Amino acid sequence: MSVKKLGLPLMIVSLAALLLLMMLFPGAYLESALRGLEIWWDVLFPSLFPFFIISEIMLGFGVVHLFGTLLDPLMKPLFRIPGSGGFVAAMGYVSGYPIGAKLTAKLWEQNMVTRDEGERLVAFTTSSDPIFLIGAVSVGFFHDPKLAVILAISHYGGGFLIGLLMRFHGSRHSLPAASGKSAQNAKDRRSRIRRAFAAMHHARMEDGRSLGEMMRQAVESSLKLIIVVGGLVVFFSVFLELLTQAGVMRSLYRVLEHLLRIGGFPASLSEALVGGLFEVTLGARSAGEAAASIPLPFKAAAAAFILSWGGLSVHAQIASILHATNLRYLPFMFARLIHAVLAAALVLLLWNPVMGKLLPAPAFQPFVPDPGFAWAPGAFADRLAYFCLLIAFITAASLLWTFVRSIWRRLHAER
Repeated sequence: MSVKKLGLPLMIVSLAALLLLMMLFPGAYLESALRGLEIWWDVLFPSLFPFFIISEIMLGFGVVHLFGTLLDPLMKPLFRIPGSGGFVAAMGYVSGYPIGAKLTAKLWEQNMVTRDEGERLVAFTTSSDPIFLIGAVSVGFFHDPKLAVILAISHYGGGFLIGLLMRFHGSRHSLPAASGKSAQNAKDRRSRIRRAFAAMHHARMEDGRSLGEMMRQAVESSLKLIIVVGGLVVFFSVFLELLTQAGVMRSLYRVLEHLLRIGGFPASLSEALVGGLFEVTLGARSAGEAAASIPLPFKAAAAAFILSWGGLSVHAQIASILHATNLRYLPFMFARLIHAVLAAALVLLLWNPVMGKLLPAPAFQPFVPDPGFAWAPGAFADRLAYFCLLIAFITAASLLWTFVRSIWRRLHAER
């Protein structure tokens, strides 16, 4: 039986394992669900929902066409995307994930970007919003407002570098999607500003919806998306807590501790990095609340890595948005990983000139096997939980292999 045919049975077994863990740890399950719901209601809903509505209305008014005409000479040479991508980049960097992916999907629906252009655009416009980076991470978690400068430079500077790298993604002969009058407007001798407003007016006339209808549809679509975001946050909060209760997270911590020691970094950052792998808020908080003995530059580098990776919760949000288009998730995932490494490296490279403090030298340590690394559960419930989590991980690895294999076959067929 092929791996593809095994996908459904493995998924069923994986879900059954998660349900069993929920029954084994009901208290932790409920607390983590409430914690995820609290994060969604107190942080994500008030910060993202207005931006969702505003971006929908701006698209209806043709503002994206205005930006497209004005920024086309800048966006095409640098990033190989049409000028409308400038609007997506501005909104994405101001409001944070997953606004960039949502607006990119809208541009794709309006035939304003091709698949390659959309994948380039969503790869470098997915970032943390400045309010979360400054208020929550720098002030709330690290209690150091000055840290916002180095985090912003590394995070947004790394995103710019990702945009430059992603220009090499996709076909070299792909033509930018444009509206029907783009060629005529290009030949027009009027000023670019007048042509930009003319393009905005033409898009508004083509839309034709009244302001009331536009507002109603914007609220409906935004409410659906924010509910999906909240559900994913709650799910990953529960999933992470179940892994912790089952003891699997301790094993992941120890594996990463060995890798960090080999690289010369503080091993106690493993908890923050593993937490940030799943959920960006939990990981950033763990980095800020790490042991005082850890040098601040390494804590900041870990926070920059987590912010740029985004966590699997954000990845699931992006994947759910891209599912309605032909844009692929895999280029986005690789871009997030590269962005995370670049952001952490930029923190360490720019720490001395930006912060005016000396960066401590890394303490490289050889790999020494830890005799206490072997996880030995004592109770029967722990053994059962470990077995269920092992099945879940095997299932996830199998599904990931199936996904990568299908993408590879599709790319090979297109060639």
